[in-house]
Amino acid sequence: MSVIAPAVGWLVPGAGHIIQGRWGRGVLLMASIVTMYMLGIGMKGHVYSPNGGDLLDILSFLGDLCAGGLYIVSRALDWNPGAVSQATADYGSKFIVVSGLLNFICVADAYHIAIGRKR
Repeated sequence: MSVIAPAVGWLVPGAGHIIQGRWGRGVLLMASIVTMYMLGIGMKGHVYSPNGGDLLDILSFLGDLCAGGLYIVSRALDWNPGAVSQATADYGSKFIVVSGLLNFICVADAYHIAIGRKR
């Protein structure tokens, strides 16, 4: 379970908690991460791709990648609007990155629950 819970939690936000029987926490995390990611997409936020460019672009890509399945789906369906042309798009990009970072924290939490370090 110490490998499965974090992997499933990365792929589907909140699922690492749900498969361990933490339904309330898992559903709350799933709803908040998916909502934040979709708000970012709705604001025409930039979904970063892997590149060797600017350091902030690389860090933003890593933040986006932490969103797991949401990132994979958004890249597969090409939800990237291209150049940021609106003020809200910059906020949308930050929503997407922060949702990925929140998912990373949730994966770490699911791991700690799985190994028994946290109840």
